[in-house]
Amino acid sequence: MALCCMKELIEQAQKENRAVGAFSVGSMEMVLGAIQAAEEMDTPIILQIAQGRLKHSPLHLMAPMMVNAAKASKLPIAVHFDHGATYEVIKQALDFGFTSVMFDGSALPFEENIEKTRQIRELAGQYGAFCEAELGLVGGNEGGATHGVQCTNPDDAAVFCEKTGIRLLAVAIGNAHGNYPVSPKLRFDVLEELGKRVNIPFVLHGGSGITDEDFRHAIDLGIRKINIATASFDALVDYAREYVNSDKKQTYFGLNEAMVEGVCQNVKRHIRIFNNR
Repeated sequence: MALCCMKELIEQAQKENRAVGAFSVGSMEMVLGAIQAAEEMDTPIILQIAQGRLKHSPLHLMAPMMVNAAKASKLPIAVHFDHGATYEVIKQALDFGFTSVMFDGSALPFEENIEKTRQIRELAGQYGAFCEAELGLVGGNEGGATHGVQCTNPDDAAVFCEKTGIRLLAVAIGNAHGNYPVSPKLRFDVLEELGKRVNIPFVLHGGSGITDEDFRHAIDLGIRKINIATASFDALVDYAREYVNSDKKQTYFGLNEAMVEGVCQNVKRHIRIFNNR
């Protein structure tokens, strides 16, 4: 059984100065493509789905598929519930066997974020699962919620981590969900200061569209988990469009293979960057 806790992958990445790719999925084809890429690259990954995506990809269907795919994999795969917004749905993910969860209270008042994050960390601990939280506002659109960027305050982060006991923090340094109209200007000065104040690994959300050089710089400054969603969704659509517009006879099975390949190639591309070699 290759299903593992994200904590193990993060700790190994810390030792090797690289980041673990956390790839969002929304269908069977995306799960198959991500696992295929991980196995071909011989690199463990994180499969994840955000609460905001459950309208199109119901948890009761996606969760068993993700967990069973991880168990059947040839190498360790963690299964993560991303941007959890409510205690009840996060608990459902844990009941399905997710090995880590994220509570996103970044839009809440500071003290409320602390209290609710602490509750989710304690809940996850009952399942032996790892817990991620977010401080500051990552911009763009995540599951329907759109807002601007508010960089993580290093002083607040020190207090937040001490009071919540969190061991993995998603930070806002100019990154944003969705497609960037132009390459973002990441605040590496903020990330460097966070590393001085908080001695835990960091997560970079909104990874789709960040340059290879900026990814590697962020890794050198303590980013250990990088989320990729939009790039995989776009790659699936691009490969499906190319297949549908081709002259070859079109079948469901051919379309299925095209979508799997699109996700696989995108995941492999990011794994190469995140391995920081």
